[in-house]
Amino acid sequence: MKATIWHNPNCGTSRKTLAILGERGDIDIEIVEYLKTPPSVETLRALYAEAGLRPSEALRLRGTDAEGRGLTQADDETVLAAMAGEPALIERPLVRTDKGVRLCRPQDRVYEIL
Repeated sequence: MKATIWHNPNCGTSRKTLAILGERGDIDIEIVEYLKTPPSVETLRALYAEAGLRPSEALRLRGTDAEGRGLTQADDETVLAAMAGEPALIERPLVRTDKGVRLCRPQDRVYEIL
């Protein structure tokens, strides 16, 4: 099985999710450090559609100015553009496997797609 994780190594939940993937031993893991390599609007749109999430549901509020910028009430395209331009606004970790995409908060949500 192949898995891609949009990962922040400074995030405990992201590290725990990556550890779950690594423990399996049968998963080819691609790690995308999204703060260094931000996903495009198109990539984010596709990930959230696969996960069944609106972009605003995957907006990181803690430690960001998302609320102050009105992003919690903004339309999807505005939120996606903000996330692509400032990847710290992306809630993490996102994981994609052949079985789907999950925003793995808490980290045990990753089991749904393994």
